[in-house]
Amino acid sequence: MHYLCPLCSAPLTLTDRTWGCPQQHKFDMAKEGYVNLLPVQKKNSKDPGDNKQMMFARREFLNEGYYQDLSDRVNALALDFGAEAKQILDIGCGEGYYSQRLFNVLSQHHDCDLQGIDISKSAIKYAAKRYPNLAFCVASAYEMPIASQSVDLAIRIYAPSKVEELQRIMADGGILITVSPGPSHHFALKQQIYAEPRLHTVSAAHIPGFECLHQERLISQLELTKSEHIAHFLEMTPYAWKFTDAQKQAFALQGLSCELDFQIEVHRISR
Repeated sequence: MHYLCPLCSAPLTLTDRTWGCPQQHKFDMAKEGYVNLLPVQKKNSKDPGDNKQMMFARREFLNEGYYQDLSDRVNALALDFGAEAKQILDIGCGEGYYSQRLFNVLSQHHDCDLQGIDISKSAIKYAAKRYPNLAFCVASAYEMPIASQSVDLAIRIYAPSKVEELQRIMADGGILITVSPGPSHHFALKQQIYAEPRLHTVSAAHIPGFECLHQERLISQLELTKSEHIAHFLEMTPYAWKFTDAQKQAFALQGLSCELDFQIEVHRISR
């Protein structure tokens, strides 16, 4: 692990259960095993990131395997383009679902370390408790406490970040795999909400400072019949608050079907 102090950017070292830097800034590990590297003065709100309700809904939904095809495809691309990666970072890792599955695949081939960062303390707390073999920290993707040029492979699934930070943390030849909504992603939900629903904009597959090696769309149909799974799915989408209670009850009774359209890209740092 290569953490930087979020206050002075000096390297952090672990002594007992405390991360500290030469300037005597100290950050204690929580009992679950994670470290909070998001100082109070750098928070934009009292509890940034997804709240406990959204975190719980996404956790339960992902645990049912509905997005496993996406995870499997990301893992396959990681093997194709970054099979020898030693230092791996999951940017916006949430509850660690994709992190753990990626680590399981890569660690079968060679020794590697995986770190996950997310601004949501609730999500990181759960991830660290469930996956003690991985390293997790609360941090912002816009100011990552990760050493420069230390990451061989990074994944960024539905997580915004700062381009300059991506450029800084990637090691020479480092691979970045990104996932974003494809044009028709969740379009059936939009049809229920908007009079004139619009398709998502197709990504230009361009990140400054990176070369795009591969781009694809992963398309399937999501079919949900169990009311609790439908409730969890709606709660984890950005459209949750747009549905009335009556609409949610109708979905629970009739089932829910909508498109899954993921745009996946593989980029390599170019220096």
